[in-house]
Amino acid sequence: MAIAKAVSEFLTKKNVSFGTVAHPKSSSSCETAHAAHIPEDHLAKSVLLKDEKGYLLAVVPASEWISLDRLNDELNRDLQLVPEEEMDQLFSDCQPGAIPPLGEAYGIETIVDDALHALSKVYFEAGDHKQLIQVNSEQFHTLMKGLRHGYYCKSN
Repeated sequence: MAIAKAVSEFLTKKNVSFGTVAHPKSSSSCETAHAAHIPEDHLAKSVLLKDEKGYLLAVVPASEWISLDRLNDELNRDLQLVPEEEMDQLFSDCQPGAIPPLGEAYGIETIVDDALHALSKVYFEAGDHKQLIQVNSEQFHTLMKGLRHGYYCKSN
């Protein structure tokens, strides 16, 4: 599978240059980082949440776990994890579980963990389980420009 159509169009719209990294098929973010030979904390993981206000995509390092308590307190929401079947409907051009951190490309409110902003390179799902997109810090900032950011992980 090539880069998901919505991802490709969003990268073009934002005028972001990027590279790709092929890797053996993987089934989790940490497994993907190992398969691609990149540090887990350089892989931007997407965590899809929802409440009565709608969906929220939280972008955090693959090495971390999101703190729902911290996030709900900060946003004054009651967010819960979205079941994978529901994700598949929202990200229909992606393989199940291979959600890119570009919620804007799918009309989904997105927040990003500050830990990712300090990195020289960031990697993220292209829409399948065999390819990652690689951007430098400047390009990642371009993709995340205007999004709410903070520290949303348990270990931060």
